[in-house]
Amino acid sequence: MSSDQSSNKKKNNAFTIIKDDSTDGHGGYGAGTISLENMSPVIVDPNGNKAYVDMGAMHARSEIERRVKFLPNRDEVPNGLLYWIVWVNVERGENGPYYAGVAGSEIRVDRSIKRAYKSMAEHVTHMEKSLKGKIIVDNMDDQSKKLLKEFLEEFNEEMWNNSTEELKNALSD
Repeated sequence: MSSDQSSNKKKNNAFTIIKDDSTDGHGGYGAGTISLENMSPVIVDPNGNKAYVDMGAMHARSEIERRVKFLPNRDEVPNGLLYWIVWVNVERGENGPYYAGVAGSEIRVDRSIKRAYKSMAEHVTHMEKSLKGKIIVDNMDDQSKKLLKEFLEEFNEEMWNNSTEELKNALSD
């Protein structure tokens, strides 16, 4: 996709709710499992100076993950561009909805060789910790944290204002 196409493309920055309630009465396979319906993956791109939601990341099919082969060793992608998939979980508190769990996972992508690096174990762990309301952004660079903070604030100021001081402090300079 050319840059003209991407800039003309309608922005679709929405926290899409995935309805996967396995406890809908059928009682079959998956009953009582953890629900991902309040989770959204935010892609932070410090190279392009932007952050956006890409629901494809829920199944490792985000735009940055497509058309590359993932390798388990970061050293095999020495010229890879840095991206973050930030797993954001939204909960409802006494003051309304807020960003409860936020955990950033690294990805390195080198389109020239169609190779990329990510630690699947890290992504799964961070997804789980986000669901449990944990804040894990200390592994992110300052520019990426700034982009994430601005995105979360602009996406929904009320949710940002209702969020914990831990999150606000973790994303502040």
